[in-house]
Amino acid sequence: MTTNIQIEPLTLEAFAPFGDVLYFDGAPDKMINQGLCGRYHDRALLTLGDGKAGISLFDAKPRTLPYQLDLLERHPLGSQAFLPMSEHPFLVIVAPDAGGRPDRPRAFITEPHMGVNYHANIWHGVLTPLSAPGRFAVIDRIGAGDNLEEFWLETPYIIMR
Repeated sequence: MTTNIQIEPLTLEAFAPFGDVLYFDGAPDKMINQGLCGRYHDRALLTLGDGKAGISLFDAKPRTLPYQLDLLERHPLGSQAFLPMSEHPFLVIVAPDAGGRPDRPRAFITEPHMGVNYHANIWHGVLTPLSAPGRFAVIDRIGAGDNLEEFWLETPYIIMR
């Protein structure tokens, strides 16, 4: 029997246990480039362990709602930031840990141009754009060791508005 999960708006407070919300808010921390560029400084906690930061480009196929969630993953050795390269919102799914397994997931929808940074060891869904193109710059740990753990759900969840 499947369980439905309602999509929530992505806010700093709601997402704080799982990571960082990346977006422009308020005045920049400082002005640079002869006063022509606002810098919003140090907006995410990056964890790299003994690895290095890498920037990769992802091109994901869009999904539709309702969305069947049957797989969660986490990266125990490093954080993972997703920065959309389009204005389209995307689905962000996270779950607290319950003794080495994901607990009940939560689903969020981003605003246009909003990204997320999953902290290390946080259960999350796969990249889930809802429109094409599903292109993202991803900043994460590159290095030795197994930095991917997948958990297939026996009973899927249905994510809906």
